[in-house]
Amino acid sequence: MMKKYSNLEGVENNKSFKDMRKWQKERKSKVKDLTINIEQSPVKKIKEIHKNRSQTSYTWIGHSTFLIQLNGVNILTDPVWAKRMGFQKRLTEPGIALEDLPEIDLVVISHGHYDHLDFPTLKKLKGNPHYYVPAGLKDLFSKKGYQKVTELNWWENAKHNGINIHFVPAQHWTRRTLTDMNTSHWGGYIFQTGKESLYFVGDTGYFNGFKQISERFEIDTVFMPIGAYEPEWFMAVSHISPEDSVKAFIELKAKTFVPMHYGAYRLADDTGPEALERLYRAWESHQLPKEKLKVLLIGESIM
Repeated sequence: MMKKYSNLEGVENNKSFKDMRKWQKERKSKVKDLTINIEQSPVKKIKEIHKNRSQTSYTWIGHSTFLIQLNGVNILTDPVWAKRMGFQKRLTEPGIALEDLPEIDLVVISHGHYDHLDFPTLKKLKGNPHYYVPAGLKDLFSKKGYQKVTELNWWENAKHNGINIHFVPAQHWTRRTLTDMNTSHWGGYIFQTGKESLYFVGDTGYFNGFKQISERFEIDTVFMPIGAYEPEWFMAVSHISPEDSVKAFIELKAKTFVPMHYGAYRLADDTGPEALERLYRAWESHQLPKEKLKVLLIGESIM
């Protein structure tokens, strides 16, 4: 028997085929404007990124993919350059072309869903990165020929070139085939140096884990999902809404909020602009400082 992984407090994503049919019928009745997309940054700091080995920076490639430069290490989160996801075409081009990336030292994978783990992308990465993956995924990487792979369970950590990498809980699920439902874990990663900490949340619904994480870590920058939440009766367990993402940010006591997981693929009924609009409204309703919210254009770098 393969081990099955579960959420904190036993929360399950137990939507049925009947629920799927209900969602499909609802979807037909909704008219969405898919012509307005998240814009590309007019400035791409590719030269600066290639030269940088000292300054902390992050660049939004799109969806949940960031190039993070920390402590002289080039990190990629959930690298996906795929032009399609299932039957749907990618809505926005990646912010940096694969061939324009610097050599990658470290890759973190939050979970096994195809919009977060894309082996055709991994094959094309420059360098010889070390992969950090959730428990249960190492065998798949080994079968694909990857040898530099570290598997982590929740609350476990590893060290890489002066960076402490902590794997922390998320509320989600995973599956890549008909027979491997929840046979690997899911979660987020916190990158800690002596100076700062960055938290890549991965995919998650709103859950009590944010409070537990805030008790253990001081977070400077959080890369937080805000999209694929509609319809909320179907998605809320696994995908956090913009309003709840702000609530989670407050609970984390983090300094900077960087939104992600919106605008690249149509995984649910909401659109990228809708997710952003709700995020801005929630931010204002909590009267949070504008400078703490860093909404990036695709391909934009903060250095």
